[in-house]
Parts: sequence; C-alpha cells; structure tokens
Amino acid sequence: MSQIICADHAPAALGPYSHAVWAGNLLFTSGQIGIVPETGALAAPEVEAQTHQVFQNLKAVLTAAELTLSDVVKTTVFLTDMGDFAAVNKIYGTYFSENPPARSCIQVAALPAGAKIEIEVIAEKSN
Repeated sequence: MSQIICADHAPAALGPYSHAVWAGNLLFTSGQIGIVPETGALAAPEVEAQTHQVFQNLKAVLTAAELTLSDVVKTTVFLTDMGDFAAVNKIYGTYFSENPPARSCIQVAALPAGAKIEIEVIAEKSN
C-alpha cells in the first residue's frame, strides 16, 4: 500500500503530483528543482546555486519521510546543458561523499520554471 509524503519545507508542487510516495520500503521522490520554498523563485540563475537548493529541497522531502540522503539508493539528474556536468558533479559529491548512490544523468531540452537542473531520488527505509 502506498503512502503520500507532503513536505512542509519543500517548494509547493508545480503541478498535480506529490513530493514523494512510499511503495513498500522504497520512497520515490518527484524531481526537485532549485526553487526556494519561501519565495517560489529559483535560487539564482547559476547552476551551482540551483544545485545546492535542489539538495536542500530533497533533504526537506526526505526529512518529511523520516529519511536522510544516506538512505538514497538511486538518483536521476536532469540537466539542460551537459556543459554544467562538471560543476554539478563537484557539488553532488559534497552531498554524497561516502557510498554514493547509483546515478543517471540526462540532458533535457528544458525544465519547469527555467531551471537548469532537476534531481529525483529513490530511497530505502532500513529495517
């Protein structure tokens, strides 16, 4: 049976979707972009600031589900410009410095709100 997670400290959904959904011991998050929850605007035009904000938003969603980044087993990173890969990778490594999860990185034509990056994760609840 699935359970919906709504994170009070993450940006409001930009469409008809939930922040995350439990399916058994796995939590599937919706993609997060670099929107600051308090303003509803992107953190900054630069991919670096947006990446840090994405991680703050993901941490808020995980916290609402009583998980942390250490529970993440898979990420999918969407970039509008693969030229940003090195900058994003450097920041990503600071959030997953030990035992990083599996990851895919995909270049896309565009993201909501003009974002340069979006990340979704799958996390597992330990028994």
